[in-house]
Amino acid sequence: MINPFKSLGDLNKMRQQAMQIQKELSAEKITLDEDGVRIVISGDQKILEFSLDGRENNLVKEKLNKAIKTSQEVAAKKLSSMTGGLQGLLGQ
Repeated sequence: MINPFKSLGDLNKMRQQAMQIQKELSAEKITLDEDGVRIVISGDQKILEFSLDGRENNLVKEKLNKAIKTSQEVAAKKLSSMTGGLQGLLGQ
């Protein structure tokens, strides 16, 4: 007999692991410093710093973050359409 609560426990464990990975990624910093452009981005894809020829540009940083967030939302919607298949795999 299939235990539906086991699947819930597995999902909870996967959720906790994903949250831990996200926390670790947010602590990572990647720096690109080439041709007068300096970008510092976190592992969870947030622009922390953007400068051009040594001058900070917060407007560009804000717009880049907005574009990244929008692309992540589009990806999340596409991935959420897969949840039906995932639930089938878990025997639900």
